[in-house]
Amino acid sequence: MGLRWGRHAPTTDSAVARAQSGDSESREQLLREFAPFILKVASRATGRYLRPGVDEEISVALMAFNEAIDGFRSERGGFLSFAETVVRRRLVDYFRRKKTRAQEMTWTDLEVEDLDGEVRNPAMDRVAEVAWALAEDAENRRYEIEEFRQVLEAHGISFKELAAGCPKHRDARERAIEIARLVAADESMRASVEQRHELPLKTLAAIPGIRRKTVERHRRYIMAVTLVLVHDFPYLKEYVLKQEAGGMT
Repeated sequence: MGLRWGRHAPTTDSAVARAQSGDSESREQLLREFAPFILKVASRATGRYLRPGVDEEISVALMAFNEAIDGFRSERGGFLSFAETVVRRRLVDYFRRKKTRAQEMTWTDLEVEDLDGEVRNPAMDRVAEVAWALAEDAENRRYEIEEFRQVLEAHGISFKELAAGCPKHRDARERAIEIARLVAADESMRASVEQRHELPLKTLAAIPGIRRKTVERHRRYIMAVTLVLVHDFPYLKEYVLKQEAGGMT
């Protein structure tokens, strides 16, 4: 569940509009006023207390909040909900880059002497960093699933309904994913899902090899996969790719 700052919504949205038009004072005011909000979102994303001036994640979160000011559109809902999503996603990107750097390091020069004359083992330090990154991955997956749940609910689909509508057989599941890929790649069909919250049944049924009955039977699953493909859900996309490749039974 997202953090709630609803009482600020009317004045916040107007301040965001002023900041987007070039009012630097409004932008700075937003950053000052919502510094506790930014810190709380970042702390939840990392799963630990963050120290201003010490932890780099706070700088990443502040830049993400500033990015959210520029990218916000009122039709997307409330600003703070949008900002929270942007902050979390940028932190996910940060963790992923940090994990990649840690994994690319080599096990050479196992022991070095630091400025204080103490011998340290950088390789072991790197192992600890990778372990930390993997733990963060698990937390990031939980946040992504929660974001996905909210997107689904906005389209009238619950997790329970999605589970009930998931194709039981591998070939049916792979076929449904193929259809979702077609929808996600086509601007008109994609708009039908994102804006009208429905699959373009007539358009899909007119495509050779696609049966309307198949689309109707797996409608919720196809819509859900389409939303995964068109939104920024890297972990869920990886899961879908595994299913498409036959990795799930």
